[in-house]
Amino acid sequence: MKNSTSIAIGGFDGMHIGHQQLFSALDEKSTIVVIETGYANLTPKKEREHFSHFPFLYLELEDIRHFSGEEFIAFLKEKFPKLQKIVVGYDFHFGKNRKYSFNDLKTLFDGEVDVIEEVTLHGDSVHSHKIRAKLQIGDIEGANAFLGHNYTIKGKVVAGQGIGKKELVATINVEAKEFLMPKEGVYATLTRIDDEEHFHPSVSFVGHRVTTDGSFALESHILDSEVLCKERASISFVNFIRENKKFDSLDELRKAIKKDIATASKELKFLQL
Repeated sequence: MKNSTSIAIGGFDGMHIGHQQLFSALDEKSTIVVIETGYANLTPKKEREHFSHFPFLYLELEDIRHFSGEEFIAFLKEKFPKLQKIVVGYDFHFGKNRKYSFNDLKTLFDGEVDVIEEVTLHGDSVHSHKIRAKLQIGDIEGANAFLGHNYTIKGKVVAGQGIGKKELVATINVEAKEFLMPKEGVYATLTRIDDEEHFHPSVSFVGHRVTTDGSFALESHILDSEVLCKERASISFVNFIRENKKFDSLDELRKAIKKDIATASKELKFLQL
């Protein structure tokens, strides 16, 4: 990082198509500087590193928010002695009370400041908060379009309620508290098991098990084979199938799951796995 000549600065939660536009302005010797606000739940912590080949530097907002403009530039130059270019978005603000903008950056920094204009898709500006809103209403396809990749939740495997394999279908139950959960319901998904490189077609449920014990669950049923998941899983969301619903009996739930499996299979069969 000491040899980096350019940096991109931002929150970068989601690593969406707007962020990728910033990264395209970097040169070979670059670093992505992430300002951690504590609110990142699309690509929390080091999950961002799966979406860029550049090295990352993470800064806690609380540690830098009190800086004056001059102090912030001095701080960056200390971290990156060979810094020649800073890349930011049009809405970038920094320093105490967020009083400084890219215009101040251009005045204070003696190198190049590259400001990336607003990135839009179908006339709508791309922002992390809009992706969160889409996920929370079940608009997976819209969220994925903004992201430029499927929204993916990763977590450790935990014990389920114990009736899935016996009474319904076998599922992998995942705990992933750092990630934003999409709207409660059933989804066509792709699930990766432990250290496997490929994703399995799957149908996943997010929400409270209102028909059984009422507990919250994120669980995935693999469609193409029976698999043993030991430690962790990644669930990549492709399409929303239906709302979470309370059924009068396990038999009714079983019929609904069978229908969900058929729908998910149809949705996923055209994907290159």
